[in-house]
Amino acid sequence: MNNLERQEQLHYVYRYFNESLGVSEENALLINLIVNLIGVIFIAYLIYKILRVFGERLFTKFAEKSATKFDDYLVENKFFFHLSNLLTINFVYVVIPDIFIDFPTLNIVVDKFVSVITVILVIMLLKSILRTVKDFLKTLNSFKDKPVESYIQVFMIITWLFGLIIVFGIISDRSILKLLTGLGALSAIILLIFKDTILGFVASIQVSVNDTVRLGDWITMEKYGADGDVFEINLASVKVRNFDNTITTIPTYYLISDSFINWRGMSNSGGRRIKRSIFIKANSIKFLKESEIEAFKKIQLIQDFVEKRHQEILTHNKAKNADKSVLINGRNLTNFGLFRIYIDHYLQQHPQVNQEMMTMSRHLAPTAHGIPLEIYCFSADKVWVNYERIMADIFDHILAAVPYFDLEVFEHPSTTDVQMLGQRNKSHKKQF
Repeated sequence: MNNLERQEQLHYVYRYFNESLGVSEENALLINLIVNLIGVIFIAYLIYKILRVFGERLFTKFAEKSATKFDDYLVENKFFFHLSNLLTINFVYVVIPDIFIDFPTLNIVVDKFVSVITVILVIMLLKSILRTVKDFLKTLNSFKDKPVESYIQVFMIITWLFGLIIVFGIISDRSILKLLTGLGALSAIILLIFKDTILGFVASIQVSVNDTVRLGDWITMEKYGADGDVFEINLASVKVRNFDNTITTIPTYYLISDSFINWRGMSNSGGRRIKRSIFIKANSIKFLKESEIEAFKKIQLIQDFVEKRHQEILTHNKAKNADKSVLINGRNLTNFGLFRIYIDHYLQQHPQVNQEMMTMSRHLAPTAHGIPLEIYCFSADKVWVNYERIMADIFDHILAAVPYFDLEVFEHPSTTDVQMLGQRNKSHKKQF
């Protein structure tokens, strides 16, 4: 059908009202426009319903049967819905010039309006595709821990920016190239407005390239009260689900400007570190007499060590002719030294301690609270709950073992201790 034949058909109502009913030309043209618009709207609605009802159903069934998940995510993100809208508005855009041919001014306005709607629908379709890409990439192992959402957001911001420029060009009848050239003068204002977005974009790139944070990492950032797993990294912020199930939102830029702890290294290693001290009273540390050494030989974990070391000391003291009538002379065993050896042997045979990683007990510098004895090892189980239970079991045993070595753990006097001391002083005075 050529253009002349199409115009003849579109003016059928006009000819009927003007020539047959004698309606004025102006009114006949208006009635002709209204009838044609109703017809176009009706046809556009039919096209939309056909695409939605039949086209979308066919696409959904195809997606369900296909091996890939990509088309499933297209359905979830309403790709066909936005495509139906775009195809429908495209039909309207094509017929607009013929419908409004008798109303040039109105034709320009409607044409601009439909063009603007078309730009918006194209952006919405792109948004649906980008969301599908994001969801699909998250199913791939190589992208599971990458901040894909940040890059999708950047692309969407750029898309909306260009969309707004195109819309402005359509409304103002100006060249898009000239508008882009004019943006150079507004670059300072644009940088100011989008400062946080630009910083977030740069930060997300650095976080990804430097592999600073991944989805699923456990991070601690005391400044912002964050202590939990990262479950979302986007352009503006990083969301952390804390262990009390609260959510902490941290600006992405602060991950490169501030310090924080990432526990990924611990999670990827063979164990989780246990590093804790108990404080031993200094005045409970002593040299051991022969009778006391014999008692320590009954402790199975250190039995062989005590016998061997005791024999070495006896041989050394005899060679040096040490006067053992005074205990300090020559070499001696101490209860604190044997306690450290006992802890080492205990940790080395503990089933929940990773024996391939460093295991030791050590002295720290004396303090006003006594001598710190630090236990340093790694639990084989890195799960938080299990880790805490393993560490508790180890220290329960160590604290219970302290009295067997004639040692005392330092602790501040309690109210009961003070009361008992007062009662002892009263009873002592009554005796005299």
